[in-house]
Amino acid sequence: MKSIKLKWNCLVLFVIATNLVACRQENPKTPVDYVNPYMGNISHLLVPTYPTIHLPNSLLRVVPLRNDYTGNKLCGLPVLLASHRSYRAFTINPYQGTTSNLNGSISYEYDNEIVKPYFYSVYLNNIETHIRYAPSHQSAIYELDFEGTETPYLLVNTENGCLTAKENTISGWQWVGNTQTKAYLYLETQQQPLLVTGVPSENEQGNVRVMMRFKDEDRKINVRYGVSFISEEQARKNLQREIQDYDLQSVSDKGRNIWNEALGKIAVQGDSEEDKTIFYTSLYRVLERMICISEDGAYYSGFDGKVHNDEGVPFYTDDWLWDTYRAAHPLRVIIDPEKETQMLTSFIRMAEQAGQYWMPTFPDVTGDTRRMNSNHGVATILDCYEKGLRNFDLEKAYQACKGAITEKTLAPWSCKKAGRLDDFYKENGYFPALSAGENEAVPEVDSWEKRQPVAVTLGTVYDEWCLSGLAKQLGKKEEYNYFLKRSCNYDKLFHPSTKFFHPKDEKGNFIESFDYSFSGGLGARDAYDENNGWVYRWDVQHNIAGLIDLMGGRENFVAELEKMFDASLGKEKYEFYSQLPDHTGNVGQFSMANEPSLHIPYLYNYAGEPWRTQKRIRTLLNQWFRNDLMGIPGDEDGGGMSAFVVFSQLGFYPVTPGLPMYVIGSPVFERASLQLANGKTFEIHCKNYSPENKYIQSAKLNGKDWNRSWFSHADLMQGGQLELVMGKYPNKQWASGNEAVPPSFEMN
Repeated sequence: MKSIKLKWNCLVLFVIATNLVACRQENPKTPVDYVNPYMGNISHLLVPTYPTIHLPNSLLRVVPLRNDYTGNKLCGLPVLLASHRSYRAFTINPYQGTTSNLNGSISYEYDNEIVKPYFYSVYLNNIETHIRYAPSHQSAIYELDFEGTETPYLLVNTENGCLTAKENTISGWQWVGNTQTKAYLYLETQQQPLLVTGVPSENEQGNVRVMMRFKDEDRKINVRYGVSFISEEQARKNLQREIQDYDLQSVSDKGRNIWNEALGKIAVQGDSEEDKTIFYTSLYRVLERMICISEDGAYYSGFDGKVHNDEGVPFYTDDWLWDTYRAAHPLRVIIDPEKETQMLTSFIRMAEQAGQYWMPTFPDVTGDTRRMNSNHGVATILDCYEKGLRNFDLEKAYQACKGAITEKTLAPWSCKKAGRLDDFYKENGYFPALSAGENEAVPEVDSWEKRQPVAVTLGTVYDEWCLSGLAKQLGKKEEYNYFLKRSCNYDKLFHPSTKFFHPKDEKGNFIESFDYSFSGGLGARDAYDENNGWVYRWDVQHNIAGLIDLMGGRENFVAELEKMFDASLGKEKYEFYSQLPDHTGNVGQFSMANEPSLHIPYLYNYAGEPWRTQKRIRTLLNQWFRNDLMGIPGDEDGGGMSAFVVFSQLGFYPVTPGLPMYVIGSPVFERASLQLANGKTFEIHCKNYSPENKYIQSAKLNGKDWNRSWFSHADLMQGGQLELVMGKYPNKQWASGNEAVPPSFEMN
């Protein structure tokens, strides 16, 4: 009897297990299912990530209208986020009840929120209404399900704009960011309203609200809308082109497919579902920007305030090049080179339209905001060209880059022409710091951002190296030699005793009584920028070999890297971060939270100790990038840091944009496959895989033994397989010889 029961129980368990396997096979997870838009929505200190609902690189983006995940109430339903984490335009407010409570602002207690890249839903407790939302590229659709029996209303609001209404439509505009750029709206409801109120006169503008009252029996109000930067009529056309009915599920399903196609260009396999979530969430964040703002072959340019024909090449904007040149643009070169080329053409158009022929630095829909330091668009141009992208005008790009570096002031956050400090830089090879007690008297210098002399110098010599590469490609031998020579001027600020990059005044004296952790004021801006001297010590991306020589050789170079990771903060956390709020995600004095640090863990490879890079990358990923609300260590900046995660989980990283090669780290997945635009596939395969096996024992590239800690972009584009045998303990001999280290300071 016991034997029969045992057999029966085993049979039942077998059937259950079989059914579970069948269910999994019937509904396998797709790439977009792994995306968690909430990851990082609570900031460690400064700006959180946002759960953005959008299609890849699309004009239309929205986020829930609250400060961050901890926001207690929603202040309305979003319509358009015109620029990354800023410039909200229009809001929608559903309501039911009497109008006596509608004089002021409306906020909602909310619950049961669901955010996916292609879909949003939430329940508004205080008005008992279910909200569903799905975006397209330049239009979107809402479903508002009102519970109860009170009269339903729909309110549409604009700040600093104008709205008009007719029957079941509302249209209007709102200033965006300045007094030159407008966002336009065209909105329709499926249900016919009984009454429309609050319509301003033709010339009235400001904070405007239009209210629609519906029949009591209209418990579901369906809303669809289009947006534009060109006109209200174009917003209507955008809507009618993309959404012809009120079928929200159809729009959502289409968006889901678009996301799976974009994310599916990289397929990963491994034991950890958490790692897959972190990976695809990071890739989703990279694909937020740049945004395509071409509308039926035309686009509005905030650079000259005019509408242009895009001549068959879509126009993109909204990019923070200081953050994105490092990894986000190089990633797109691999997975979407056609779109990347269109972005390069957009940069050239921006320069042409902006008055001065200068490459942009922080372009958005309103024009170039000229933030941060240096002009790293030149790195993106060179990197793309060196990696085979040709469908853009290199001569025009070169002239725009050259103008931005030689004609515009190098002073951070400034759009002014070059002045006295720039003349000094050209003559002496470094950007000078203020002497002790000296007050700022140079008009190009921003009073808050300061001179940032070390950061400006190191960033600009890299830019000049990139300029030399472009000049060489164009056959400009004299300019090639000129800029190549200037790109070695980083040594002008290298202190031979301390072996740090140290600010120097106009007389050529190092600033005395200087602390590499704390000197420089808020954000260390009197010397560096956002990070301190420990981070900027390694900011010579184009010539790591030269930096190793300055440090006294490979052994000293590795020792100094380790010293940074070992060093204490030197103060209590509240004191440290009150001065250096961007310098978070600390391991010693290393900051995982800010972009100038992203390449640093890979530098051990250049000293013949790649096993240390393998250990450090895995440790940093585990420490700071997690599938939870605080899973990002600092400002993510719209894809800049997330691209580091994508590359690092794959197992390689572009340390030097402009050199067509990748430095090997430690892959997180057993297999990763990249679909290339040329139809080929590049695969990273880890043998002896397990999550704890982070060290490379040996490698093969397309079946041949590979004893280098890097590979070229040409190797990747040929397709094939990088096979890595992994182990729990390091093989310190692999890729340790002089011939194995990654190249630096080379031109192809």
